[in-house]
Amino acid sequence: MSTTLGVTLASQGIATDATIHANLGTSALVEHALKKGEGKLTKHGALLVDTGKFTGRSVKDKYIVRDATTEDTINWGTINQPMAGEHWANLKADFLAHVKDQPELYVADLFGGSQPEYRVNVRVITQMAWHNLFIRTLLVRPTAEELAGFAPEYTIINLPSFKANPERHGCRSDTVIAVNFTEKLILIGNTEYSGEMKKGVFGLLNFLLPAQGVMPMHCSANIGADGKSAIFFGLSGTGKTTLSADASRTLIGDDEHGWSDQAVFNFEGGCYAKMINLSAEGEPEIYATTQMFGTILENVAMDEDTRELDFDDKSKTENTRGAYPIEFIPNTSEKNLGPAPSNVIMLTADAFGVLPPIARLTPDQAMYYFLSGYTAKVAGTEIGVTEPEATFSTCFGAAFMPRHPSVYGNLLKERIAKGGAQCWLFNTGWTGGKYGVGKRMPIKGTRTLLNAVLDGSLDSVEFRKDENFGFEVPVYVPALEAAGVDMKILDPRSTWADGEEYDQTAQKLVQLFVDNFQQFNAYVDEGVRQAAPASAA
Repeated sequence: MSTTLGVTLASQGIATDATIHANLGTSALVEHALKKGEGKLTKHGALLVDTGKFTGRSVKDKYIVRDATTEDTINWGTINQPMAGEHWANLKADFLAHVKDQPELYVADLFGGSQPEYRVNVRVITQMAWHNLFIRTLLVRPTAEELAGFAPEYTIINLPSFKANPERHGCRSDTVIAVNFTEKLILIGNTEYSGEMKKGVFGLLNFLLPAQGVMPMHCSANIGADGKSAIFFGLSGTGKTTLSADASRTLIGDDEHGWSDQAVFNFEGGCYAKMINLSAEGEPEIYATTQMFGTILENVAMDEDTRELDFDDKSKTENTRGAYPIEFIPNTSEKNLGPAPSNVIMLTADAFGVLPPIARLTPDQAMYYFLSGYTAKVAGTEIGVTEPEATFSTCFGAAFMPRHPSVYGNLLKERIAKGGAQCWLFNTGWTGGKYGVGKRMPIKGTRTLLNAVLDGSLDSVEFRKDENFGFEVPVYVPALEAAGVDMKILDPRSTWADGEEYDQTAQKLVQLFVDNFQQFNAYVDEGVRQAAPASAA
């Protein structure tokens, strides 16, 4: 039986004839999802769902309402697209009319953020039971006592059956994600992809926290036995989740965090990991979650007879995902927070094969590479496409940052200066040549170098200045040799068969950095501008 809501939907101005299922637990929500045909149980008890035609976020269908609150605070453009007030009024009216006609609705009252001083109360109303299970898994779950006095500040309504009208609602298609910061309401229509809710809360905190002096980050974080924490920035596929899920360290979280005066704190109470090519050998902690009741698997292939999963099958999408409570990972932080970081790790998968596996950054360089947010996609399968493609996603998460990138960049620089954190750039991409010629950086080498950073042993080794990028690179790391990893990887040029080709490729990447950073030059000080790589142009 559903619990009652302390603050009713009606008191929020949401009228509906639906049966309300409020704050159900995992088992009840799984039962509802199975009964409604929303998913299937796998052999080991995880809930397998199919997200329909949307297997990722609809970035071109997301809008922010342009009003007095947002006019001068949002970085308007192709990512933060404006929606006019009259279009929002139409959309909200039509959305609420659709809510009124629903036979059943699921309501979850949750926290966005684990540090009590900075968290927000979020109410999520969903049409589908598994969507409610997903967001309950991903956000921070209140205690029974906290739930009794819960008053929602922000509300998300997620109705996959709602189809937008582009002309009436001022959007691009019949799919819409609209955010109104003034009315504290997010509307999601015509998509079953659950990540829209998760990133909706992330975007909300990314807007609110900078005004309070808190740095919101698209990163993972963990704590060592010495009590020192580390954060890991990185775009999808760079190793952010993998490298932070280390059994020898305490996990704070794998994706979204805030950095306050007191702590690094997880925005979430769960993890949302990529499942493609997952194996028990490569990522044992994450693999184990796929065999637990309470985990949700999205778009993973399954044998209908045996209910066995095939993580290598990407016929539906490469963006197969698993959502699970953070406590499913061994050795997690009880309060989802830790001290301010001692080390800041920026991860990139350089498919050009140019960057070294590790580089030490000054605070100015850290801001430069943070604002650049570089990684590279591998060459595609289309005929004639043979070159890697550079991707610059500001702050390692441009799609989720509503304010101007310089706001987050300056916050990072201030935080580094205040706490004295050491910053590093790790390349988890290619060595010995670009994609198709070289090979992927050995995970053993990356982990060995990471451990040397975290245990402080890298502090005593010799460094050289990279002639192309200006950052410092270790010359010799004893731990690498002990691990049986070829020391040549520290000098990328020496791993290429043709040194001149390396030089040409390096200058090409340098120029891409320089060209991309032009958009920020007016917003940063001279020290950051001088941190740019040395372009030959």
